[in-house]
Amino acid sequence: MCGRTSLFTPQPDVESRFGATAESPIRPRYNIAPEDELVTIHGDATNTLTTDEWGFVPHWMDDFEGSYRPINARAETIDEKPMFRGAFGEKHCLVVADGFYEWQGERGGKQPYRVALEDDALFAMAGIWDRWERNGETRTSVAIITTDANELLEPIHDRMPVVLERDRESDWVNPESAGAAKALLDPYEGEDLRAYPISTTVNDPSNDVPELIEEIGGGSGQTGLGDFGGD
Repeated sequence: MCGRTSLFTPQPDVESRFGATAESPIRPRYNIAPEDELVTIHGDATNTLTTDEWGFVPHWMDDFEGSYRPINARAETIDEKPMFRGAFGEKHCLVVADGFYEWQGERGGKQPYRVALEDDALFAMAGIWDRWERNGETRTSVAIITTDANELLEPIHDRMPVVLERDRESDWVNPESAGAAKALLDPYEGEDLRAYPISTTVNDPSNDVPELIEEIGGGSGQTGLGDFGGD
């Protein structure tokens, strides 16, 4: 799954990387949690960086706050589940990030890991979004699509977000067909992805400081397993 992300890259660099202008200021975030806002690019406005609430609510749901709000959608079944299949058909987005977090181990003693590209480079995760409108209120929400973990992440967690290759980002937000879109939802295989252990300070979403991303345990920063081991 994917339950936390980060985006602390300066706004001008984000805009330059994606060739898009932010609708509102992008402030540095080191610990973005569900129900926070994620920076996204919608397929119908690829020159705009917008924000969507993290926790998906389809437009046909009667109540926004009281709804079940999944943060992830499984790639394998996204075109089958009633919750997601409408948005999968027509409302794709890029979810902009410079890292995400996963936890290894059993409940009560899990070790958090930061997962990022080399030099904390920006990347895009595949997402779906929808717009909910009732009684003059409009809210947009997003789910991040997950797939099987790649070789790097498998010892930490069995799922990972769909991290898109840079040259496939436009293919996701405006695909030629549903089949072409689903074919993009594979584990990321780039060798520039790294994972490393960080402090459990990240467990509390109210902790949102640069120190969160610092490596602990003296690992190499490549696999992040170091002294903590893996299955």
